[in-house]
Amino acid sequence: MSAVLHIKYMKTKFNEDNILSTAMEITNKDDAKQYLNEYIKHIQKFIDSDDNRKNESAEETAKGNLGYYAGYYSNDVRERVEELFGCSHPLFGTIKENGIPTPKQAFEIGIKYSNRILRMKKMKKINNEN
Repeated sequence: MSAVLHIKYMKTKFNEDNILSTAMEITNKDDAKQYLNEYIKHIQKFIDSDDNRKNESAEETAKGNLGYYAGYYSNDVRERVEELFGCSHPLFGTIKENGIPTPKQAFEIGIKYSNRILRMKKMKKINNEN
């Protein structure tokens, strides 16, 4: 079953895990292109229905989701997904550019990211109080 047919079939049973796991199985550029186009359309529906998301890019969201999800798979799968979809892991970047993070590097990147989120939440709370 092609990626596009699989997406259309799954729309009645859609959730991010099964739609993204389908992408991890794609091995050729044509299927990747079809899949990405359908996935972008799917995300765009959510953006269009939410006034708070009007400035979001469906393509950036799709590629970010794909890159992040690929991080849960083997490095070979992650590298293939990055190449086929032109995506990258939102914290680690691409394997081609940055290599495979060591556990220590991944931990340190996670700490930096969580600290950034905490600072943003703190600033939002301060701004809401004023």
